[in-house]
Amino acid sequence: MATSDVHVRVCEQEILKYDLEIKALIQDITECGGPQSKLTEINTDVKKHFHNLRLRIQDFEWMAMEQDRESDKQALLSHVEGHRKQMLSNQTAWRKANLASKLSMDKMEKQALLNGADGAVRKRKMTKEGLAQSASDITENLMSISRMMAQQVQQSEDSITTLATSSRTIQDTNEEFKAMTGTIQLGRKLITKYNRRELTDKLLIFLALALFFATVLYILKKRLFPFL
Repeated sequence: MATSDVHVRVCEQEILKYDLEIKALIQDITECGGPQSKLTEINTDVKKHFHNLRLRIQDFEWMAMEQDRESDKQALLSHVEGHRKQMLSNQTAWRKANLASKLSMDKMEKQALLNGADGAVRKRKMTKEGLAQSASDITENLMSISRMMAQQVQQSEDSITTLATSSRTIQDTNEEFKAMTGTIQLGRKLITKYNRRELTDKLLIFLALALFFATVLYILKKRLFPFL
């Protein structure tokens, strides 16, 4: 009989333990703001606890029915009935907690959608402003490129003008060089002619001197050696 009392107390303690754990899980469901996967996980845990609680209440009822004294039997059956009512109360609280959690998550989802819509409007506004700024930047860049190209064209024109001037200068120099070349060639011809004339003059002078000396010798010969 003492062993039976120990089993009864242990069984009832387990029933109370499951009851408290179920209440704690129901509180978690009430405070759960999502996501849905977390709520599903808590509900799965609650179902397991209710299953175990139901089994322990059945065991407790069986122990009550096994009591020898009718007074003990009725007392324990009274406890069984109390535990079953408490279990039903927990089931009701469980359903209400799920409903409240569902409403809370729906509200949060709607708020998130509204915030998302506001964010999308702000994003579109920022996108338009960004596009306008980008268009302005592109226009400025194009204008800068146009100015740079104009400067390059002007520099190219200046370079072409410089090249044309240099080309004319080179042509003029070339003409002057040709004129100088003609003058030099003419001078060379004159020098050659003068050199030839000088040679001729020297030859004539030599012949004249030879003739002169020959004449002098002839005269001297006639006067000094008339008999020859």
